[in-house]
Amino acid sequence: MFTVYAIKSLSKSYIYVGLTNNLDRRLNERNIGSNRTTKPYRTFVLIHTETFNSRTEARLNEKYFKSGVGKEFLRKLK
Repeated sequence: MFTVYAIKSLSKSYIYVGLTNNLDRRLNERNIGSNRTTKPYRTFVLIHTETFNSRTEARLNEKYFKSGVGKEFLRKLK
């Protein structure tokens, strides 16, 4: 199972979209600053998830949420 997730920074206006096979581990990594991309935007809250059986399906969905239309959808969830 693969999960596409969107997290929102509590400190800045920033939404990050990612793909993982272990959501709890990944969210923890983002919040402790293990990743250079998201470290300046810590702390995060989960705002959206979708689960898929294949990595291919999940990747297509991740690309959608990283697009302008997808980001707009996520901003409306706040």
